[in-house]
Amino acid sequence: MQLYITSLNSGSNGNCYYIGNDREAILVDAGLSCRETEQRMARLGLSMHKVRAIFVSHEHSDHIRGIPVLAKKYRLPVFITDYTAQYARMDFGNLILIPFEAHEPIEVGGLTVTAFPKLHDAADPHSFVVAYKNLKIGVFTDIGAPCEQLIHYFQQCHAAFLEANYDDEMLQNGYYPYHLKRRISGGKGHLSNKQALAVFETYKPDFMSHVFLSHLSKDNNCPNLVEELFTKYAAGTKVVVASRYKETPVYTLSCSEESQSDEILVSFKPKAVKTEAKDQQLSLFF
Repeated sequence: MQLYITSLNSGSNGNCYYIGNDREAILVDAGLSCRETEQRMARLGLSMHKVRAIFVSHEHSDHIRGIPVLAKKYRLPVFITDYTAQYARMDFGNLILIPFEAHEPIEVGGLTVTAFPKLHDAADPHSFVVAYKNLKIGVFTDIGAPCEQLIHYFQQCHAAFLEANYDDEMLQNGYYPYHLKRRISGGKGHLSNKQALAVFETYKPDFMSHVFLSHLSKDNNCPNLVEELFTKYAAGTKVVVASRYKETPVYTLSCSEESQSDEILVSFKPKAVKTEAKDQQLSLFF
């Protein structure tokens, strides 16, 4: 059996990651328009009709702006925490919003999705690990600093979307105002190339086949620079730069273990979602 993964877009202009097997798939975030998501998937030979759910990492618009139309059109449940739903500047209308809790696995057909908290300037931000049989894929972006949980899950992954947002010198010498530079690099913004490389070099498991360098800043990073930097330490892991302008190819991971279920389902524990907005809205866009 096989698992298919791609970044449909990665950056402050929109984020969306596809992970699926032969029968079902999920999207982590939906920051592209419905039409753009459909077009990019079609170019890759992927079908939206295999997508069973959308998982939301946090409420910033580059991660959620496509959800209302996409989820309504394909009748997709949206897994989102209560706080993230409350802080989102978006009308989710009659969409199926399903709260999730950190470290509690959610089964979507043959896929199992586990969330864990991350450091980011948002209401209730989470990263995700998607498992299929004996394979695990991590989606680790929008992280202000590496934490023990990130390291714990990173070491389990056969492939990972790992943020490498900015080069320290480019940010330091760039045109961004001082307060924005502080927010980006201040521990609840984004991972630098140096921080991401430290995680990769120190904790990369021998069986990691792919690393997708993700959420690169348009102004404070360079795809060639970061690809060259990571390739020096790849040791057999394929380094892919996830573009902010187009989809990556679909990459295939193989799994030999036999499936334990023929039924496609999304399993969860229903829970009421609070809809009242809070007084303040956190935002951090790069």
